[in-house]
Amino acid sequence: MSELSYVGKSLRRKDGPDKVTGKAVYTQDVKLPNTLVGRILRSPHPHARILRIDTTRAKALPGVKAVITVEDTRGIRHGFVETPRYPPDQEVLARDKVVHVGEEIAAVAAVDHATAQAALALIEVDYESLPAVFDPEEAMKPGAPEIHPSHPKAPGNHSNIGGTTETEWGDVEKGFAESDYVREDRFECQLRTHGYLEPHVTLAHWESDKLNVWTSSMGVFVKRAKLAKVLDLPYSSVRIHKTYVGGTFGGKIDLYSHEYCASRLSMITGRPVQIVASREEIFSAYRHAQPLILEIKTGVKRDGTIVAQRIRAINNAGAYRGSGVVVIFLAWGFTMAPYRIPNLKYEGFSVYTNHTVRAPQRGHGAPKVRFAIESQLDMIAEAIGVDPITIRLRNARAPGEQLPNGDNTHRGGLIDCIALAAQKSDFLAKFGRDRKAPPKGSIRRGIGIGVSAYMGGTLIYPNGSAVIVKMNDDGSVVVLTGAIDIGQGSETVICQIVAEELGIGMDDIKVISSDTDTTPQDIGAWISGMTYVTGNAARQAAGNAREKLLQVASEKLGVPAENLVLKDKTVRHRLDPEVKMTYREVIAASVALHRGDTIIGEGFWRTMRDEPTHPSLATTKGRWTENYAFSAQVAEVEVDIETGEARLVKALTVHDCGFPINPALVKGQVDGQVSMALGHAFMEEVITKDGYTLNPNWLDYRMPTIHNMAISEDADVITEEYRVGQPYRTKEVGEGLISGILAAMGNAVYDATGVRLRATPFTAEKILNGLKAIEYEAKKARQGEAARV
Repeated sequence: MSELSYVGKSLRRKDGPDKVTGKAVYTQDVKLPNTLVGRILRSPHPHARILRIDTTRAKALPGVKAVITVEDTRGIRHGFVETPRYPPDQEVLARDKVVHVGEEIAAVAAVDHATAQAALALIEVDYESLPAVFDPEEAMKPGAPEIHPSHPKAPGNHSNIGGTTETEWGDVEKGFAESDYVREDRFECQLRTHGYLEPHVTLAHWESDKLNVWTSSMGVFVKRAKLAKVLDLPYSSVRIHKTYVGGTFGGKIDLYSHEYCASRLSMITGRPVQIVASREEIFSAYRHAQPLILEIKTGVKRDGTIVAQRIRAINNAGAYRGSGVVVIFLAWGFTMAPYRIPNLKYEGFSVYTNHTVRAPQRGHGAPKVRFAIESQLDMIAEAIGVDPITIRLRNARAPGEQLPNGDNTHRGGLIDCIALAAQKSDFLAKFGRDRKAPPKGSIRRGIGIGVSAYMGGTLIYPNGSAVIVKMNDDGSVVVLTGAIDIGQGSETVICQIVAEELGIGMDDIKVISSDTDTTPQDIGAWISGMTYVTGNAARQAAGNAREKLLQVASEKLGVPAENLVLKDKTVRHRLDPEVKMTYREVIAASVALHRGDTIIGEGFWRTMRDEPTHPSLATTKGRWTENYAFSAQVAEVEVDIETGEARLVKALTVHDCGFPINPALVKGQVDGQVSMALGHAFMEEVITKDGYTLNPNWLDYRMPTIHNMAISEDADVITEEYRVGQPYRTKEVGEGLISGILAAMGNAVYDATGVRLRATPFTAEKILNGLKAIEYEAKKARQGEAARV
């Protein structure tokens, strides 16, 4: 690694100059002549039958160019998951009934915003209100208002079940019987939104039988596939163009109705149509994260060794299936990976309610799962007299462990992460200090730890990535990749890999990315697989070009290829630097001697290359990933016991990301996840009542700002290496580090105050109520002692 010139170095971002100078073009910056303004009419009811829609008056309004309802669509359904077990269940516009506030009813295209808004007011819709249900446990009960029929394979007599995940290994009941200590707990997490600063925006232009689309997304090829499907167009008739993306965090993967509406309205009018969602629309009608309820029963031996665990997860999926059936599957995976559990029974339920549809959010369930498990593990440790570090080291998975589903931890560094985190934070010296000897004043300080594991790439459409490396006559390079840079630095990482493989400078590389017509297919910026999957495709493409350079130079110089090296756009003899050819000379020779080959390298990569398909979401059977990243995170918090206010003072992240291709980018990912977890822990919550959002703006939805940030330190546990010309196994760093730190904050609040919180956020009110409960119990104990005396 020390011999590398580009990989492993904190080099400047390729997109940095554009962004800091204002040259970066986002979707809303794209201007086309004669663009129409699109607006969407939304349901005011959480559950109602549509009796009549009349668009006559809206169509007659001067300046209105088109109005569409579900009758103007092909009736083709879509869904986040589209499998034989879970077919698509949502239309782009509501048909016959609405199932959440804000559901899309109709769309208009007009010459300006005022006309478009006026047209919406002229659309007449008659509704018949239906009973609604918002709590997932209420929605599951027999006789609850039916949003959709329960899945035919759902177990039990439950209502509104969108899907289930069930799996087990070992003998759980026997494990509990053999345990020395068993406890059960219930944990809940609040509803949060993604917090991307760029709103949802789409510009569509139908021209010469081609649909051109600019949209804020997380993957252009996924968007093309879903949009082409609902419009009933061949993929070749839909082009998704590149624009910069102003934040996603999981919230821009799926197809949204505004993307369809802008496209269909453009096809009808023949003019460009742009739809921009307001912030109030995003809060009230768009997709938010997955709130989970987790019921956990765990049995351990006296020394803290886990013997058995049973988990029941309930997900409030909202009005359609969304990613609900995925998050209950993932909750199992995030349970299985970090700790050795010989006997496990897991069941997850994704439940329809009359809320907006749910989508992935950074970590996609992992923060909730790890908060619950890590909190309970601390409770168990305290009950049996074991410290939090020892109990985690005792159960942490070791390198090379085979997991129950057939995956392997490979060179997993979890044990090293826990040990290093304990050492660097001086954990055991600080733990319990303020509870044992409360300091003067109202401020109490506590420390907590949390552990997590996260997958890096799995088999979801389009399953693999390809990259093309084209050599120019002067030895510079054009890289064609479908990877989309949403802020994580994909173009920078790809450039570093290509530069390392070809021995050229970063400034000699031009990246053309994320355009479905001009770049090869890519998995997109989700499932945490870009650096591993697309990065290996880039390495392979650059390696293909490198081998061609070496072959031609070997022929011209009369030197075996193994004796040649590449550096500074020159091929040199390893032992005699004067024996050399410039890349310009080699490329010219290749064209002359190899039938016009200008030296183009191709690369492609697919995770789990020998697996036919993804695992079963219902049974968990099948491989999930070949790449696990592990981490241990420590939080130090301060709590004012008079006001209940808590704040994160310091975070330490020790993580096994294999090796960092760009340490500065890794550091940015660490700090970003700490800040998001801070919001999860202490600040954020989408508040709803009867399906209506009560805080639909930034003033009322509290997100962390620079004033809330804490000291964030990190350390790498290096378990892999990069070698030129060889595949590498780097690990994800963009999602898994939001989980352990959330759990650590919860454990730290307990360490500071003795208040154990089982639901996020950790508000001042909850902490004060906990302190009052502790004082009440202490008072009762004192009274009982006095009575006995």
